Amino acid sequence: MDIATILGIVAGFGLVIGSILIGGPLGAFLNGPGMLIVVGGTLAATLVSEKLSVCIGVIQVTLKAFLQPTVAIDKTIGQLADFAMLVRKDGPLALENEEIADKFMAKGVRLAVDGLPPEEVKSALLGEMQTLRQRHRQGQRIFRFMASTAPAMGMVGTLIGLVQMLQTMEDPASIGPSMAVALLTTLYGAVLAFMVFGPIADKLEGRTKDETLNMAVIVAGLEGVLNAENPRIIRDKLEAFLAPKLRNLPEEPPVEEAKAA
Repeated sequence: MDIATILGIVAGFGLVIGSILIGGPLGAFLNGPGMLIVVGGTLAATLVSEKLSVCIGVIQVTLKAFLQPTVAIDKTIGQLADFAMLVRKDGPLALENEEIADKFMAKGVRLAVDGLPPEEVKSALLGEMQTLRQRHRQGQRIFRFMASTAPAMGMVGTLIGLVQMLQTMEDPASIGPSMAVALLTTLYGAVLAFMVFGPIADKLEGRTKDETLNMAVIVAGLEGVLNAENPRIIRDKLEAFLAPKLRNLPEEPPVEEAKAA
């Protein structure tokens, strides 16, 4: 599980609820019609904007925001460097019995073992990477749409509450509930947009960047492996994808030795 996502959502709602409790009872901020307008209206608008299958599939995409990613690019680079040594020694068929946990890498190796040229292996992997990026963007697009729609539905609820209030001005008892709908729907829309939908969209975008970066490393690495490049050159080329602090850089000699040299 991704503790940061869970902790952020729990802390955000906890701070809001805590600030409410400091000033008064929580029940004053609970309004069924307001929640129905914002939550139901946002979901209804999302169904109108997207296909039903895409909306249902977003549930699976949402799990990516709460699951800790297992992408370890440094391990991917190390494994590709090992493959390069095997291929230079025994050819691509030497990879046939290798255990590969990454499905994307396993597909590339399988295509290479089946005899496809390096150019065709690279083209197939790039096509799959582009498909994955488009599929992930669908989920991100839905959450960004919901983040922009929730405040708008809050404004709709505000207008409904104001109309109800103005129609019953002669009855003081009905002014309070109508005003509650008018104000609380705006609150609900803002909280959902800026504490749930928007951050989840950003988190999913980050997950996609990490996953596609790992895929790009695999594509570049397998290209070098199948072309029988030197393993050291392949490692150096792939480590360019990493931040400098994550690279396996050679240790610098002590200052005294450097001056003596």
